[in-house]
Amino acid sequence: MEENQPKTGKYSLNYGLILGVISVVFAIMLYSMDAHTSQDPSNTVISVVIMVGVIIWGIISYRKANEGFLTLGEALKLGAGIAVVAGIIGVLYTILLANVLDPEFAVKIAENQKAAGEAAGVMSTEQLQQQYDGTVNYFWISYPIILIFNIIAGLVIGLIGGLILKKAKPDY
Repeated sequence: MEENQPKTGKYSLNYGLILGVISVVFAIMLYSMDAHTSQDPSNTVISVVIMVGVIIWGIISYRKANEGFLTLGEALKLGAGIAVVAGIIGVLYTILLANVLDPEFAVKIAENQKAAGEAAGVMSTEQLQQQYDGTVNYFWISYPIILIFNIIAGLVIGLIGGLILKKAKPDY
């Protein structure tokens, strides 16, 4: 009997595109409300909930297409794959945002960090200025950081989802 096992790459691409589009729509909503530079933790929580939801949705869909079976390795591949695709879309959007939509984006982020540092009172004026300059001059380093964070988060979500949803094929 011939097995027609679904491909994790196809599911990673499809659900990664879904996650990327939803994340960009959320980011555009924040931009339209001028909250894209906000340090509000609720924005991060909403983004993480969206990521968890779409990755688990992708894992469950793959499992259904695979006759109800799922290995931990497949769940990890799906989590990381979905996160990579969404991360690439997120980086492309951030490049567009920082260079076209809001060219002062890096400066606004640096000012928010400086204000938070001043409010906390744990850094000297020189340290705050150094942090500010570093953020403005080396903002480009955030692009690979976004991608790395997405991959790690996708692996963790895939691991947890895989541990919960795994079901091995019988040997017979």
